[in-house]
Amino acid sequence: MKKAILIYNPTSGDHSIINKLDYIIGKFQDNDILIQPVRFYNYEETFLLNILQESNSDYIVISGGDGTLNFIANVMLKNTINIPIGIIPSGTCNDFANSLGISSVIEECIDTIIEGKILDVDVGLLNDSTYFLSTFAGGCFVDVSFSTNNELKRNFGPLAYYLKGLQEVKNLRPYTLKIKTEDKVIQEKAFIFLILNGTQGAGLSGLIGEADITDGLMDILIIKSCSHIDLASLFFKVLSRDLTTDKNITKLTAKSCTIECDKKIPTSIDGEKGSGLPIKVMFIGKALKIFTERTSDNI
Repeated sequence: MKKAILIYNPTSGDHSIINKLDYIIGKFQDNDILIQPVRFYNYEETFLLNILQESNSDYIVISGGDGTLNFIANVMLKNTINIPIGIIPSGTCNDFANSLGISSVIEECIDTIIEGKILDVDVGLLNDSTYFLSTFAGGCFVDVSFSTNNELKRNFGPLAYYLKGLQEVKNLRPYTLKIKTEDKVIQEKAFIFLILNGTQGAGLSGLIGEADITDGLMDILIIKSCSHIDLASLFFKVLSRDLTTDKNITKLTAKSCTIECDKKIPTSIDGEKGSGLPIKVMFIGKALKIFTERTSDNI
């Protein structure tokens, strides 16, 4: 009989995961998998590390949002715990899961995990110390993901971020951004930068349609300084999944980069509050094993 750990965050998204635990456990047991539930909430790395090291599990199942996934993945990567991860998305945006095509339907998530197809995916690394799975961003609006009221997020999902962001439009001020990659240096006035590992960020799918989460490369989007009218137009292009065609967007692809700024700006790591600039970013190819419908053999 295989063994697994189910690490679930009871406060992610609409909190509904706590009502589905019995179904999840029973579904795995019906498939001869003994799964141990572990409640994740405000724990330190040591607590989770002890559980992961002592459980002797064949794999880990994580139910939570991008922040929960980020925290657990950091514990695993920093301590060379290299067992597959199954994901049951239950957060507000679920950018990482959506980029991988992982269903939000619990039954389908469990079926994917039990089927056992594994995809080796890339991760980002900040200043040689902190990993991210889907997005590292900086500038205007990026703090709404961790400053938006939890009740608003529960009721409106990703839309809550944009309701909150609309309140900040009148206060927008561009900053001078400098990004240096292996072969380019970009310096310009900008509102926002996004470093993406996959197709989705901030709850918006298809930001970069051709993004590949297994190629060892990051996609960098810079939203340049523009009028508020142009910014509004850009917002509608985001909703229509046509972002990179806009004249106010600069797109780069790189293995590594450094980012500097002339002002102190907020940053976010997988939707959670990040550290300041300057910062060094690099990508680690195929660092995590994830249960998906795709596999590393059929990309």
